[in-house]
Amino acid sequence: AGTYYDAGTDTMVVNVTSRSGLAAVRAAGVRPRLVDFNTRQLTRVTDALTARASIPGTAWAIDPRGNEVDVTADRTVSRAELARLRAVTNRFAKRTALDRTSGRLQPTIAGGQAIYGGGSRCSLGFNVRSGSTYYFLTAGHCTNIAYYWYANSSQTTYLGYRAGSSFPGNDYGIVRYNSSVSKPGTVYLYNGSYQDITSAANAYVGEYVRRSGSTTGLRGGSVQALNATVNYAQGSVYGLIKTNVCAEGGDSGGSLFDGTYAIGLTSGGSGNCSSGGTTYFQPVKEALSAYGVSVY
Repeated sequence: AGTYYDAGTDTMVVNVTSRSGLAAVRAAGVRPRLVDFNTRQLTRVTDALTARASIPGTAWAIDPRGNEVDVTADRTVSRAELARLRAVTNRFAKRTALDRTSGRLQPTIAGGQAIYGGGSRCSLGFNVRSGSTYYFLTAGHCTNIAYYWYANSSQTTYLGYRAGSSFPGNDYGIVRYNSSVSKPGTVYLYNGSYQDITSAANAYVGEYVRRSGSTTGLRGGSVQALNATVNYAQGSVYGLIKTNVCAEGGDSGGSLFDGTYAIGLTSGGSGNCSSGGTTYFQPVKEALSAYGVSVY
């Protein structure tokens, strides 16, 4: 029925739906929590939403702390579309929570540092390599826009060319370095210092994470849910990390990390860094596997 990290007690919590499950989890030395719905029951809700309500401006994810599916509809969702969404959530009323946000769910186009291509600015995620060949990862909705990428807005400092792009469905892309610029395996923290990245990891609910992006710099927050679906106007993206870390246009593709671990690439969200908001991230391990590269 899901797991999450409880920062207040510094423990991992495992949801179970039976008394026998409580005993088994306790016997394993982990803290159990009795809930009403198991993962299969909650997945039926997300499957129904995907089949019947993949409406641009909506998103959903299983929340293990609430033991429910959190559903979001932004301000672009019409009255008729909202009724269509509610027709699904009302079928599973005890298993869902529907939130109407005043923001707009969108990719955050406008590692941290700025990259430029096709008239747009995004953010570099992580420097990676395969043997002696070097690349960087960023968002797929960024690499879809341009083939050549630069380190400055006047596009005189050439970084490299697009070697792969996956969006929608996923949201990752890879650029092969074709320049002599320095390519450290670090993330810029926007205070003159850098965080060394040595490996990649999967996110977990409750994890404290930080994000670096070229518009809003370094921001922090926690993971709210995993395997989120976001229905952008450009298409649906699946398997994302949902967080309460803010982001704005131009932060797309930027680094999500926890200490020395690479976690994700900024995809999009709603809100901003003045009023707060929800931001979604592409898990970085999926991108690393797709392209056969590693962080360093």
